[in-house]
Amino acid sequence: MSEEEDKYRSTYRTPVTWRFGEDSTGKMASLLQPDRVLYLVNGEKRIRSPLSQLYFCRYCSELRSLECVSHEVDSHYCPSCLENMPSAEAKIKKNRCANCFDCPCCMHTLSTRATNIPAPLPDDPAKTAMKKAYYLACGFCRWTSRDVGMADKSVASGGWQEPESPYTQRISKLIEFYQQLAQREKLDRDRKKLARRRPYMPLAYTEKFGLGSRTPRQRSGVSIASLAGLSLKEGEEQKEVKLEPAQALEEVEPLPEDCYTRPVNLPEVTTLRQRLLLPDLQPPGVLQLHPKHKQLLIKRSLRCRKCEHNLSKPEFNPTSIKFKIQLVAVNYVPEVRIMSIPNLRFNKESQVLLTLTNPVESITHVTLQSCEPNEPEHTNSTAEVVLPSKELVLAGKDAAAEYDELAEPHDFQDDPDVVAFRKSNKLGFFIRVTPRCEQGDVIVCFKIRHDFRNLATPLRPGQESGAPCEPVWLSHHVELSLGRLAA
Repeated sequence: MSEEEDKYRSTYRTPVTWRFGEDSTGKMASLLQPDRVLYLVNGEKRIRSPLSQLYFCRYCSELRSLECVSHEVDSHYCPSCLENMPSAEAKIKKNRCANCFDCPCCMHTLSTRATNIPAPLPDDPAKTAMKKAYYLACGFCRWTSRDVGMADKSVASGGWQEPESPYTQRISKLIEFYQQLAQREKLDRDRKKLARRRPYMPLAYTEKFGLGSRTPRQRSGVSIASLAGLSLKEGEEQKEVKLEPAQALEEVEPLPEDCYTRPVNLPEVTTLRQRLLLPDLQPPGVLQLHPKHKQLLIKRSLRCRKCEHNLSKPEFNPTSIKFKIQLVAVNYVPEVRIMSIPNLRFNKESQVLLTLTNPVESITHVTLQSCEPNEPEHTNSTAEVVLPSKELVLAGKDAAAEYDELAEPHDFQDDPDVVAFRKSNKLGFFIRVTPRCEQGDVIVCFKIRHDFRNLATPLRPGQESGAPCEPVWLSHHVELSLGRLAA
């Protein structure tokens, strides 16, 4: 190896995957990974996830993951022009923006460029004058609409040439047929529900007491005529869509004679990703690529399935990044983090330093409990852990004193064998870990129990508005991944 190559390799070295005990920088980078500390969610599915990816329902006082909530679409908007539209309009436009396009080569946003082109005068065709013309161009890969023969436009927005798919009529007929089929199945289900709920009553009683018109009770959104299979207008027959199955071809069109001998020019052939992004056309050549309308994004709200309260609701304006409701778990549940890990060895006890952060403004009392060996949450544990037996008291969060180095410390009588340090609403404490598995990661499981004052609960009869809320004790299962054993 020459000196220049050695200098180049030492300057531009390849990325290194850091492990424990190699370097303090690598160890710190690994400790900041969010998937090292997982909280268990006992919802419809048992999911272990970082606290930053969970929500906390103040009404149920339980953790919620994305699998335990209902996702509701609030609005559709274009990420490029930020145009907001209702769901009905977005459905008509096939969830595409009419004015913004994506590059068919690299999928970046296309921009409209203006240029001057000579054009003949209407009075004297022999003379020409400069005229404004607009075309689409990509600022990343330099693709333009002129590369595929698209004509320039005299206006900056709208009216761009779009290729038509040869299967448009077939797809429209399929959609119409399956919509009618789904509507027919829905009416059959509603008719069966109505017949099941209707109580049995003799005809004589219905005529005697005049209950004939009240027995078939109409539900909201479903008419009796629709349940009986009738149309809204009397005498009008519903048009039935008949779908003819596609016929199989007996003979397939043969391949060209030079299919296997013709040299392939890769710059002129589209990639698999470029073809799949245009599923209705799937152009085989680069010259057949056309701009693609930009996909709309949505703003969604999350609702708890148990109590049906909103956990997350964004602002309606697409330019706003704020939330009306955002019940993330890191704002309500004490967060456990790993601060330092010694060299772990098999069947040898080591001391691990963890931190505990209080996210609320009131004082929180935390108790750590060990998991029983026969508990289902304890199946992933590969080490024994000795937790502090004393209660840990966390000071309330104070945004003004969080970065104040001269702030007076709280007078908590901490045991130096348990609490390593205390700063504002955070404290560091020790746990003792003994690995019991020679291979794989060292995983520690325990439970964290803390008090929580729910400010969202309604006032009881006779309770004053300024009365303090009674604390509720909550318990969460925490799982720590401490890495592999030292060599």
